Amino acid sequence: VDGNYCLTCGSDKTLKLWNPHKGTALRTYQGHGYEVLDAAGSFDNSQLCSCGADKTVALWDVATGQVIRKYRGHAGKVNCVQFNEEATIIVSGSIDSTVRCWDCRSRRPDPVQVLDEAKDGVSSVKVSDHEILSGSVDGRVRRYDLRAGQLFSDYIGSPITSVCFSKDGQCVLAASLDSTLRLLDKETGELLGEYTGHRSTAYRLDCVLSEQDTHVGSASEDGRVYFWDLVEGSLALSLAVGRGVVQSLSFHPTLPCLLAATEGQLQLWREDTFQPEGDTA
Repeated sequence: VDGNYCLTCGSDKTLKLWNPHKGTALRTYQGHGYEVLDAAGSFDNSQLCSCGADKTVALWDVATGQVIRKYRGHAGKVNCVQFNEEATIIVSGSIDSTVRCWDCRSRRPDPVQVLDEAKDGVSSVKVSDHEILSGSVDGRVRRYDLRAGQLFSDYIGSPITSVCFSKDGQCVLAASLDSTLRLLDKETGELLGEYTGHRSTAYRLDCVLSEQDTHVGSASEDGRVYFWDLVEGSLALSLAVGRGVVQSLSFHPTLPCLLAATEGQLQLWREDTFQPEGDTA
């Protein structure tokens, strides 16, 4: 959450915690039966959540490396997990077309809420202080306003691989399998921008916004990462990451610094002037 550490997960059934600025692996977390598809950290870095092809969602203690709790309830592999802001709830999205909310503090095995409006697998979820954003293979971006008890749905048409909120909370970015990113006004659903040039036709690839909402970024199946100017829509930068598909992207919360994952390898990209906080080197 503070950008000092990062989490990776993979087909070796493990999670790994790293100091990306030094390139050191700090801990390995074992407990999933199949490949791990997503992971997230809590606001205070004390807990992790993860999900995978074993249909489970796991809550971990960072310090001990132990699984605190496992949540079973999804009928298929679980693609994505997020904590809410207080890390009291884990929100997960699955190929079974549901989003489920799990209470981290109770021993109840059942989810506290099941959102089953999607007509196909849920590929991506994000959580704000009072909203759940989900993207589905059915081509819709859904936003659940938990305070108002309302559902807003925007039809993109092409299967959605990734969704995210802008930092200012006004917009939603959605990536889909027609090799297009779309920026939508959160309240009205109006299309504010389209970004193309990357390749996304078969894989679940991440999209991101830069730390100041100035640029829109996407992973790509051609081994590159693309960044566009948010307002202009013009291509600002393309990074050659590798030869294979770049699947995962994560932008530093406050600084111009990017993590990109491809073919079992994680890369850290940053501006020459970059200084990690608290780093005197």
